[in-house]
Amino acid sequence: MNPIAEKVKGMKGWVKFLGIVSIVGGALYALTIIGIIIAWLPIWMGVVLYQAGERADRYLASGDESVLVEFLGKLNTYFTIMGVLVLVSIGFSIIAILIALAVGLNMPHHGFSF
Repeated sequence: MNPIAEKVKGMKGWVKFLGIVSIVGGALYALTIIGIIIAWLPIWMGVVLYQAGERADRYLASGDESVLVEFLGKLNTYFTIMGVLVLVSIGFSIIAILIALAVGLNMPHHGFSF
């Protein structure tokens, strides 16, 4: 087995597992009122990962490099989505910190005086 196929074989189980966990997590988010708004994201990401795992199986069975390219394309999609989510999360965190600081600095001080 070539080294690429060995790496793909080592990845495929984990990729499928994480895909399923992400889909189940998204479904559980959907059971809550606020979670239903964002549940589609982990479900979508889980489907993409699971599809990557399926492509890994197909590549290992056939050795067809075009299927390997599909596998890598699915992983690229997953990591692009994750990267955008991280950037958006960082942005929201910075905004939240700035708002908290602004509110905290404008609060009247009710300390003890001696």
